Amino acid sequence: MGHCLTKNQQDKDESDHHVDFAGANVTVITTKESWDQKLSEASRDGKIVVVNFSATWCGPCRMMAPFYRELSEKYPSLMFLVVDVDELIDFSTSWDIKATPTFFFLKDGQQVDKLVGANKPELQKKVIAASDLVPHVQN
Repeated sequence: MGHCLTKNQQDKDESDHHVDFAGANVTVITTKESWDQKLSEASRDGKIVVVNFSATWCGPCRMMAPFYRELSEKYPSLMFLVVDVDELIDFSTSWDIKATPTFFFLKDGQQVDKLVGANKPELQKKVIAASDLVPHVQN
């Protein structure tokens, strides 16, 4: 179970660490305004939000990114967001992020569950449980 606690200061060259955290049904949050907009949209649509607080330099985060994207495709009834803790430092601090990755599950903007660390089976279990809470509407 991997956790990244602090950034390695020797890790100045980010080019070899590029991982695409977005894609599929995952939206990257880059501003507080986009966060507010997505949470408002989720509340309006009755969706549970899964938020991945991660960092590009974090090995466990990079390992979880493709799996997170897969889950976003399998469970379109949920809204999947990712926040880079280095890009939104104050915002991440307000969520009391102590390790990356940290996953929050939100309903109407309120935390209903949380997972700290790169634990694929546990994340999948929590995503399935969250998906079961969402009323499925037939088109």
